[in-house]
Amino acid sequence: MKAAFYEQTGPAEQVLVVGEVPDPQPAPGEVRVRLQWSGLNPSDVKARSGARGPMMPFPRVIPHSDGMGIIDAVGAGVDPARSGERVWLWNAAWGRAFGTAAEAVCLPEQQAVSLPANVPDEVGACLGIPALTALHAVLTDGGVAGQRVLVAGGAGAVGHYAVQFSRLLGARQVITTVSSAAKAALALAAGADVAINYRTESVVDRVSQETQGEGVDRVIEMDIAANAAIDIEVVRLNGQWVVYGSGAKQFTLPFFPMISRNFGVRFFIVYHLSDADRRRAVETLTDFLRRDLLQHNIGMKLPLASIAEAHAAVESGAVTGNVVLSIR
Repeated sequence: MKAAFYEQTGPAEQVLVVGEVPDPQPAPGEVRVRLQWSGLNPSDVKARSGARGPMMPFPRVIPHSDGMGIIDAVGAGVDPARSGERVWLWNAAWGRAFGTAAEAVCLPEQQAVSLPANVPDEVGACLGIPALTALHAVLTDGGVAGQRVLVAGGAGAVGHYAVQFSRLLGARQVITTVSSAAKAALALAAGADVAINYRTESVVDRVSQETQGEGVDRVIEMDIAANAAIDIEVVRLNGQWVVYGSGAKQFTLPFFPMISRNFGVRFFIVYHLSDADRRRAVETLTDFLRRDLLQHNIGMKLPLASIAEAHAAVESGAVTGNVVLSIR
């Protein structure tokens, strides 16, 4: 089968190769999915570039954890009726050598989730990391019903979903930060009450104005290293940060300003959700998808042969929204 892979870390155009590899066969408890779309995320770029360390976890890596396709074979112990099922995937490349940048992938059957018939194929490649990260950030610790929420980066792949989930799950007010008028329009259309351009105005002052000086109950943060100083100022007493990303490996936080606000800080990575948390997120997401309640922002579609170009686009931050590769 055709697949994209790398055998050393480094620049996308130097290390990514598209070639032939053997067809995978499902082990007991696994399904094989004939892939139609592969979703690319910043974590895939970091792993390939060596940003997480230059050592290869496996001699050869087929990247990308997110994808969409059709189950065409099942291993022992899997209901044969799943063959032919249209599915989306999560964690395909997490701790594994074989991700979705290929014509087929085998993985545990619970990692292949039925995709409602009304959802476009390519959207299925945007759900495993972007949508589930956003949904867990909104659902965790009692959820956001009745809360004021600040979503950092409301036009980004995760933030765009987080704005929508906050609105759908009962937030009292949804505020987000953006870097342009076009991104503000995208976030407002997704359900944000307020979109603050952090390049042209003070986020702290605007949040104070919009919340009548009370601050927000929850900050959903994509880059704590860059935004911690703002987050300290905008979160209310006994509020919460929910953090899923950082632009720097190390950062410092001031003790007294934080403890004086008495707020909580939750860090999480979507790859390590508990079974119960993932089940809750998947069930909630499936309900929203079936009811056609979500907007999906796919910023770039390319063929698998252009995987290096796709990686470069994500690495540069040039694309607003999700990046997906067509496998067909």
